[in-house]
Amino acid sequence: MSQQGGDYIAPTGSRLSAKVPEGWEAQIAAYERGEFSPVPPKHAATVVLLRDCADTPPDVYLLKRAASMSFAGGFYAFPGGRVDPRDADADIAWAGPSAAQWARRFGSDEAEARALLCAAVRETFEESGVLFAGADEHSVVADTTDEGWEADRRALVSRETSLAGFLAKRSLVLRTDLLGGWSRWITPEFEPRRYDTAFFVAALPAGQRTRDVSGETESTIWMQPRQAIDDHIAGRALMLPPTVTTLREVHGFGTAQEAVASAADRPLKPIMATVRKHDDGNWHLEWEL
Repeated sequence: MSQQGGDYIAPTGSRLSAKVPEGWEAQIAAYERGEFSPVPPKHAATVVLLRDCADTPPDVYLLKRAASMSFAGGFYAFPGGRVDPRDADADIAWAGPSAAQWARRFGSDEAEARALLCAAVRETFEESGVLFAGADEHSVVADTTDEGWEADRRALVSRETSLAGFLAKRSLVLRTDLLGGWSRWITPEFEPRRYDTAFFVAALPAGQRTRDVSGETESTIWMQPRQAIDDHIAGRALMLPPTVTTLREVHGFGTAQEAVASAADRPLKPIMATVRKHDDGNWHLEWEL
């Protein structure tokens, strides 16, 4: 979804609408005529990191993707990325809801659910240095900033090692209970690059610090969700509709843990925009939450 700044609106209830950016009309028209064959979406995962503040609601961590990136270059987003085939490795120390429980929530099989959780943890560590793992099911690592951790992070980025191999090397347990399943978005069928992305929320673990370590980002920032939304509306921050929607949804929680706890009751049915030509002659994206 290629939103080029400006806000989208919610005309009725949970039905959202956004004007399609310039340059997409021909492609959408071809899709509507049946001349465009949708490509299968690739599985991906993203994590909305929240950090408690003393006098305000929690901050959210955002990456500004490098302008050179082929997908959403120059846009603000949460840490995340595509699933690696090895993310489905069943030989991994695991704490929290089982892969079978996650599969029921996502409406998937266990291997796919396991891959989504592992991709969420791996990509967050790769792009921010934050790791949801600990020595056992009751602990989480407190500091991942020394050179040893950095070498392991680089090995994950280069695919020299898998998440399972990295955790086994350090005798760590994956803490899936620290992640709250938030939503699932699928790129519209008329776009050439498509992703089926699982969104999770999580609180920044005690003692850990985010680091601007991803080669795919131009900058990183902690900020209030409301400020991020206002910057988007004012055209100062490009964001895709799933990012803005998620910021709206996490805004207002008193603590990060409140947001994570609320995720347990959220449906994870896929959300995918459709297109419709309005009376003003413009194509609009529309989707139901």
